[in-house]
Amino acid sequence: MKVIIDRFEADYAVVELPDQSTVNMPLKLLAPGVKEGDIIEIKALSGETKSRKKKIDQLFEEVLEK
Repeated sequence: MKVIIDRFEADYAVVELPDQSTVNMPLKLLAPGVKEGDIIEIKALSGETKSRKKKIDQLFEEVLEK
């Protein structure tokens, strides 16, 4: 999903969604140097999610074996 940085307020950015509604996003979630008017992309990284889940499952199995 591509969103637009509408403006900055205190410790968050007001982000415009594709349906033109807005949400507040904490500044710590944005890349350094992002400016008002910039378009950013938010997407799920399903490959990384699967990899992380597999790693957690392996650690859990190791704990159960002890």
